[in-house]
Amino acid sequence: MAAKVITDPIMNSMQNFFNHNSKKLFLLLLIFLAPLSLFGASGEVPSIGPVRIEFIIFGLILLGVALFHKQTFWVAVIGLTVLLTFKFIFDPGFHFFEHLFGTTPIGEQLMDKELRQGEWGIILNLLGLLLGFALLSKIFEESGVPDILPKFLPNDWKGAFLLLVFIFILSSFLDNIAAALIGGTIALVVFKNKVHIGYIAAIVAASNAGGSGSVVGDTTTTMMWIDGVSPLNVLHAYVASGVALLFFAWFASRQQDNYQRIQMSATSDVKIDWIKLLIVLLILIGAIISNFLYDMPALGVWIAILTGAILRPIPWKEVSGALKGTIFLLCLVTCASLMPVEELPNASWVTAFFLGCLSAVFDNIPLTKLCLDQGHYDWGMLAYTVGFGGSMIWFGSSAGVAITNKFPEARNVVKWVKNGWHVAAAYVIGFLALYLLLGWEPADNNEHKIINCPVPGCPMAGQGEAEAGSVSYLELVK
Repeated sequence: MAAKVITDPIMNSMQNFFNHNSKKLFLLLLIFLAPLSLFGASGEVPSIGPVRIEFIIFGLILLGVALFHKQTFWVAVIGLTVLLTFKFIFDPGFHFFEHLFGTTPIGEQLMDKELRQGEWGIILNLLGLLLGFALLSKIFEESGVPDILPKFLPNDWKGAFLLLVFIFILSSFLDNIAAALIGGTIALVVFKNKVHIGYIAAIVAASNAGGSGSVVGDTTTTMMWIDGVSPLNVLHAYVASGVALLFFAWFASRQQDNYQRIQMSATSDVKIDWIKLLIVLLILIGAIISNFLYDMPALGVWIAILTGAILRPIPWKEVSGALKGTIFLLCLVTCASLMPVEELPNASWVTAFFLGCLSAVFDNIPLTKLCLDQGHYDWGMLAYTVGFGGSMIWFGSSAGVAITNKFPEARNVVKWVKNGWHVAAAYVIGFLALYLLLGWEPADNNEHKIINCPVPGCPMAGQGEAEAGSVSYLELVK
């Protein structure tokens, strides 16, 4: 019965889409298939000049998301289908099963997180987090806590500002998806369901900024920690994200206050459901413990949800509402993982800056993996750029995709960029503050040591004996 409740809206949506958008669908297929028509079958992956066709298809997918903001789900699904079709036909070295699951038996990967390969772990984790945190936000809303918060928030722009600071702090020890959804739930209540798109962008930015300096606050920083980067070498990202927060929070809170002021007082008859609040805490604690022990926070989230179902009814209908947005993000993440990005420019502050801009449209997880393989990055600066940079466009981060399930009007890229201009400006200001104050300070990770790097071809290979801890590259070249 539950499966029918979840799948019926999707089936109805599919039928309505094909009935009313057949011409647009045909046009979209022509756009995606146009690059393929230029080539016949051959032993090499086709390209136009130096540009592989995969990148062109992925660019068209992102363009389709921007242009057809009311059909982003179908753009992503059709785009992934076309991209996979291209890989199967034209890329003789592509093995889909190995891409998803690697070469190690899946049973061994489940037993030992160090043996995990392929994209299945990332995709499964995102699936579990997005659906699980959708339930968390509804349970939190039903707990009554958002209804009493107006008692403690100033009833002008300062209340909106403090809410963004709260989201920033929350994200420093929680997943940024959870922080964004909790903040969005509170905003819906205290602003009486009238939330400015610029403020929605700021909620996402605050959640991404808060997790950038913590190895448990974001998937990318957790990846760095697992790969041998010291938590202390990520912490200074807060210099940039703190400056950025002060900038965009000031403008966004003014926007929201002019659009809809925070309500004067809390609802008088509200009662807190402490059991539901306990379930929320269990979900958050489960995510943290499971992330630390197994690199899979979604596992702890769903164990806590199923445990909480014993205490209170779980609002399962929220899963159907979040399902389309979840599938959309998974399609984009899968598309990004299929891109033949094998190397990046040399590690530098310029590269880190532009990787942050790229993360607004390109999933930051594969970008971070490439950087870890390359080594010699300033990990705090990189954590800020690839973490916060995704806030500049709504689909640039998982938190942005999750929150647009609550605020579908924010899926318009033009409106997001226009009303959330302060997020892009804050990204640049925060980056400059970090660079001017601390400079570029690369550090070690597992594969790359600053002194005597073991990687063939590294310019720092054979430079001396490795020292304990991280060493500044700038100190070595002076």
